[in-house]
Amino acid sequence: MSLDQLKAFLGRMQDDSALRHAVMAAATADDVAQIAGALGYEFSGDELLRLSGQKVGGRVPLSGVKPEARLP
Repeated sequence: MSLDQLKAFLGRMQDDSALRHAVMAAATADDVAQIAGALGYEFSGDELLRLSGQKVGGRVPLSGVKPEARLP
């Protein structure tokens, strides 16, 4: 996983309300990863879920992924 890619995406999401709304509306972590991929960031939904609930780079916890969308 590229933690740097994920951190950069989260930073962009914090500063971009339209992107934040798109992420909040995403049904699954894979959908979030696809949104990020379209913007040039590379990480998987599984990687995102592994970090879910943790603070990354002093920013807010990853809470945009709906719990029901988490992989077993």
